[in-house]
Amino acid sequence: MELRQQALAALRLSDPEAKSQMALDLHAQSAHLKIAVDAELPAPPPAALPGHPPRPELRAHTEVARRSPATLAGRAVLLHAIAHIEFNAINLALDAIWRFAGMPRAFYLDWLQVAAEEAKHFRLLRAHLQKWGKDYGDFPAHQGLWTMCEKTASDILARMALVPRTLEARG
Repeated sequence: MELRQQALAALRLSDPEAKSQMALDLHAQSAHLKIAVDAELPAPPPAALPGHPPRPELRAHTEVARRSPATLAGRAVLLHAIAHIEFNAINLALDAIWRFAGMPRAFYLDWLQVAAEEAKHFRLLRAHLQKWGKDYGDFPAHQGLWTMCEKTASDILARMALVPRTLEARG
């Protein structure tokens, strides 16, 4: 099994459970994965990346309503927003693995660990939402993180500086 191709396959998955499970499975197999470090992988059509479920409805960040966390409904919206950040973080880590050739093996394994950790976070948040009678996808979300991912697709330095260290860290 080759990691970068598998990361691309996981990135293209639209089902959140399948994507998070594949990230966890790949991480569990990391000691046995081959990594085509120098291979340029063919890029899928931009519309194919990342795979997204039909819900949540994606809106511009200015169109996503905010609610007070003083109410259960407001806390559910906040938890959903954090779950969406974690779902996008899985995508960002998987994208870093497949997109950037020529990096040290440790780069790919570190990003695989990030993908697995974000998958765990996503699953925990989703389970908590479900305890409240809600689920991932019940509220609109935005794609600000992935938009920057697309803008930095050809520049690894810009990607590492802007996406995980700035935008994702600020949530």
